[in-house]
Amino acid sequence: MTNEAAGAGGLTVGQQVQFQRQVDPDTIAQFVAVSGDTNPLHTDEAYAARTRFKRPIAHGMIGASFISATIATKLAPGHVIVYLGQSLEFVAPVYPYDVLTTTCTVTAVDARRNRVKLDTVVTNQDSEEVMRGEANVLVDPLAPEA
Repeated sequence: MTNEAAGAGGLTVGQQVQFQRQVDPDTIAQFVAVSGDTNPLHTDEAYAARTRFKRPIAHGMIGASFISATIATKLAPGHVIVYLGQSLEFVAPVYPYDVLTTTCTVTAVDARRNRVKLDTVVTNQDSEEVMRGEANVLVDPLAPEA
């Protein structure tokens, strides 16, 4: 990828966008309903008390969905964003009531192909990194209405 910015939504290397949201028990319950992931580590206090975490933790993919929300809603408003890939590393647990901040930083731009590479980091309210990775997205212009 090059550092060109003419295409790819005019994005440039170093540009950052952020999104913040709290993970409350209702968020976890909704995620269970949508995903079907009923792992008791996320929903059963007695079960979770017997694990290394000592209490329920949020699904890691909730934080990953916050990365998706950041990219889709903050990166290039007025453009079509298509996720091409995402690597993820889950660094620390996320607990109910944690406030997560997702930061996506443009690390490479291929304006000719409208492709952007992003460093993705999720931190909690104590500024602890809970997730990190790299995303690749396509940033197309939105065609005018007919």
